[in-house]
Amino acid sequence: MSLKLGGIDEAGRGPVIGPMIIAAVVLDDERVPEFKKLGVKDSKKLSPKRREMLFDSIINLLDDYVILELWPEEIDGRTCTLNELEVKNFIRALNSLKVKPDVLYIDAADVKEERFGREVSRGLDFNPKIIAEHKADERFIPVSAASILAKVVRDRLIERLKEEYGEIGSGYPSDPRTRGFLEHYYREHGEFPPIVRKTWRTLRRIKESIREKSKKEGGEQLTLKDLIGRFE
Repeated sequence: MSLKLGGIDEAGRGPVIGPMIIAAVVLDDERVPEFKKLGVKDSKKLSPKRREMLFDSIINLLDDYVILELWPEEIDGRTCTLNELEVKNFIRALNSLKVKPDVLYIDAADVKEERFGREVSRGLDFNPKIIAEHKADERFIPVSAASILAKVVRDRLIERLKEEYGEIGSGYPSDPRTRGFLEHYYREHGEFPPIVRKTWRTLRRIKESIREKSKKEGGEQLTLKDLIGRFE
């Protein structure tokens, strides 16, 4: 008798721009060779073009899948840690599956893998065998498949944001294009756009950097928002 294998992963936990995407998948263990033949593996080891090409093929082989989008407003408005938010939404995605897995592979965000697995298991409305590990997307096909779905959905959403805001880069704080966009937007508008995670330290550093540059350039340079505020 075949087993149903589940996998869950996220994309976009660290960026300052855009959503975090969570993908949960279920597949029949007898179809694992088909996923391997397709070349399914950790999404980070595949090019964006290759991930996009695999997307529909993966979905066609799955028994079920769920994708959640967590936008900056929800991430910033949390009353818990980012790990706890991730656990909460892993549970929400998994409980939304119509086909429940017998074995569930989890890409663990906690430094303690087993603790992360226990936290997820406590909220489930079914009782799978749970295997929670770091870098599970490199080791287990169900998590690899989930990681590809999550990454493709996030990439597509980032492209839509670029259509509206122009070049925003990857959305990661380490990307010079992203930092350049944020600095330019803040200088022009006196605030950051609604697509950013306002609780990220990156934004505070950008504000401080702009103020320091203004002082060195010979005086305080106020944004339009600052000027309006002086007359309120």
